[in-house]
Amino acid sequence: MRKIGLAILCLLSASCAEIPENIKPVDDFDINRYAGKWYEIARLDHRFERGLEKVTATYSLNSDGSVRVENRGYSTSKQKWSDAIGKARFAGDESTGHLEVSFFEPFYGSYVIFDLDKEHYGHAFVTGGLSTLWLLSRTPEISDQLKEKFLTMVLQAGYNPAGLIFVDQR
Repeated sequence: MRKIGLAILCLLSASCAEIPENIKPVDDFDINRYAGKWYEIARLDHRFERGLEKVTATYSLNSDGSVRVENRGYSTSKQKWSDAIGKARFAGDESTGHLEVSFFEPFYGSYVIFDLDKEHYGHAFVTGGLSTLWLLSRTPEISDQLKEKFLTMVLQAGYNPAGLIFVDQR
């Protein structure tokens, strides 16, 4: 019975890693520049972040070459902060913006950066599959131009922008 449960978890994990056809990870990626704090501007709803506002993700390098991932958000219903610590590793070449992230080892999900402000590393568009999507920024607010760029790209990639949640960062 335990083997069946593990097989089901593996199948679920694999299905979460499905990447839309129109999504391609960025190249010339630099994890050292990507490290630091990011504000979650928009996301598709999923149970791990449901009801959270003021969401941030902070990435730092571990001595073993992996990346520490700290997600933090404020639950207005519970009136408290929620934290999740995970680990990321490159899915392939370290100059490609495609990582695998785990908050529940040994299960990893895909983390694909498909648009990145390569000059300043000021924003990133990220997906983990067909049901996960994020717009991250180094600042808690973004321009209307960047928002429109994100909405256009995700629509072209096959996502339904109507399902996006724009996170309250105040």
